[in-house]
Amino acid sequence: MFNINDIMGKMQEMQQRFQDAKSRLDTVIAEAEAGGGMVRAKANANHKVLSITIDPDMIDKNDMEILQDLVTAAVNKAIEKAELMGKEEMQKASKDILPDIPGLDLGKIGFK
Repeated sequence: MFNINDIMGKMQEMQQRFQDAKSRLDTVIAEAEAGGGMVRAKANANHKVLSITIDPDMIDKNDMEILQDLVTAAVNKAIEKAELMGKEEMQKASKDILPDIPGLDLGKIGFK
C-alpha cells in the first residue's frame, strides 16, 4: 500500500532538486572552437552565448563569409556541448528520485 504523504514528500524533494539544478545551469559553461582555434565561443547550459573571440588575423573584409561560417560553427558547437552538460546536471538532480527510464528526456517536461 502506498502512502500519499511519502509520495508528496518525494515530489517536493524532486521539485527542489530540479530547481537547484536549473539554477546551476548558468554556471555550466562549455567552450568550442572552429578554424583551428581562430574563432572561439562560450555558452552556458541555459543556451546563452557568453562570448565569442576572433583572432584578428582572421578578419578579412573581402572574405567575411568564411568568418561568418566559423563563428556559426563555434557557437553551434558550444551550445551543443553546453546542452549535453546541462542534461547531465539535470540527471544528477533526478538520481535516486526518478527511476532510470531509458530515453527519458527531461527537456520534454520543461527541464532543459
